Amino acid sequence: MSLKLVETAPYEGQKPGTSGLRKRVSVFQQPNYLENFVQSVFDTVEGFTGKTLVLGGDGRFHNDVAIQTILKMAAANGVGKVMVGYNGILSTPACSCVIRKHKTFGGIVLSASHNPGGPQGDFGIKFNIANGGPAPEKVTDAIYAKSQALKSYRIIDAADVDLSALGTTKIGDMVVEVFDPVADYADQMASIFDFDAIRALFAKGFTLRFDAMHAVCGPYAKRIIEGMLGAPEGTVIHAEPLPDFGGHHPDPNPVNAKDLLDFMASPDATDMAAATDGDGDRNMIVGKGFAVSPSDSLAILTANAFLVPGYAGGVKGVARSMPTSAAVDRVADILGIPHYETPTGWKFFGNLLDDGRITFCGEESYGTSSLHIREKDGIWAILFWLNLLAKTGDSVGGLVEKHWQRFGRNYYSRHDYESVDSARANALMDHLRSQLDSLAGRSFGAFIVEKADEFTYHDPVDGSVSEHQGIRIFFTDGSRIIFRLSGTGTVGATLRVYFDHYDAKKLDLAPQAALADLIAIATEVARLPEFTGMTEPTVVT
Repeated sequence: MSLKLVETAPYEGQKPGTSGLRKRVSVFQQPNYLENFVQSVFDTVEGFTGKTLVLGGDGRFHNDVAIQTILKMAAANGVGKVMVGYNGILSTPACSCVIRKHKTFGGIVLSASHNPGGPQGDFGIKFNIANGGPAPEKVTDAIYAKSQALKSYRIIDAADVDLSALGTTKIGDMVVEVFDPVADYADQMASIFDFDAIRALFAKGFTLRFDAMHAVCGPYAKRIIEGMLGAPEGTVIHAEPLPDFGGHHPDPNPVNAKDLLDFMASPDATDMAAATDGDGDRNMIVGKGFAVSPSDSLAILTANAFLVPGYAGGVKGVARSMPTSAAVDRVADILGIPHYETPTGWKFFGNLLDDGRITFCGEESYGTSSLHIREKDGIWAILFWLNLLAKTGDSVGGLVEKHWQRFGRNYYSRHDYESVDSARANALMDHLRSQLDSLAGRSFGAFIVEKADEFTYHDPVDGSVSEHQGIRIFFTDGSRIIFRLSGTGTVGATLRVYFDHYDAKKLDLAPQAALADLIAIATEVARLPEFTGMTEPTVVT
């Protein structure tokens, strides 16, 4: 066993996005590509010598290889201990839980979240700080800068660690602990929710279908839902994590989880269905015949938080990402609690949570969570819904309808244009920017533009400023259209267009019909077919 200093050269484009560095597996398999990024992390962050790091991933292809490399590099760089999930498995929310519970220096999460897996799929890596959340922009910017000047990396020449054996071993002077990835997280869920009430719900014959999508949440859902809460065996389907997610796209939305929606529209439908994504931080809630909008879900959880033991003390505030519908804002205004609007990216919620300003936070991309960790949390959201159903005796559809009757309905949709040529996508955004000063006052049928801008976020806690976070068009009736380039894709650019329209009276329209006028306005203003080369979006959610 010996320490080696390996000469290397920078790779262009190792800039982390909103959730770390994501590229094709073939990119990460290039010589020194992963090593360069990991060494850049160790060269950037300070104070980790002799400290503990948490390590794990969603089980996708290349996860096991990357873990062995990172362990040997951690030992070479002076880390005192690494806690790694059994078989390399660790959901993103569980990683945050473990970091916070054991007060570690931070953690390294290996995942491309909801992106496809397998040898032809995607891989990803991100560094989480001591609060359990993704590193803030000032850290990721510094990591990127270091990666562009890197000349060598440190690694120990050692045998691989057996990740299938719980317990401790050593690489050089560094301790490696292979731990149960579910235990700490399951204990935390039991401390938040009324497990007795949920157990009683299942005992009465309540039925659930939980689709783990052959991703990381299978072991968590099996132990918690079927084991601790007594749901019948088979409630959790596609429970075994697979390197290619069974060939499916592990993104819980109405497009990629169509089989689940079809099942819930059939005579055999269960009382509720749910799904989680590749790394376990996203969730989808489905009632009989319909899927709950993530924006509505955040609003409903906020409005009914008093029914959950962990939040019986009240809600301090709530935050949503800018493109998320304003449904939760209406709840906050009526309940008299503060609400915040942040850029897309979970790291922006971290300061608000750490400063005690908010209890709940969420994004329209099927992510919801609370102050219990610093990541979005799929199983947490599903348990929250089960807790509400157990306490109210209502159905999923009943809870949603009662919410709309009280607060009104935000009709909402997101249209994704994927793999757009990057130059054309940037030209579209420039075209929109050129109109910002002239849109106010323009009429589009019954819609009148109130104002248009490019969202800049001023963090109320640390004063940092994040610019170019999306272009917004506001209408006098409160409707919005938002254009944003996403940082989660790995090929070309993904343009996301968001539509948000509030109605207090008409509550039963089909969302795309209710938003048809706004969709037509967006097509005209942005010249979408011309710039994207597409006549229709790739995905509509």
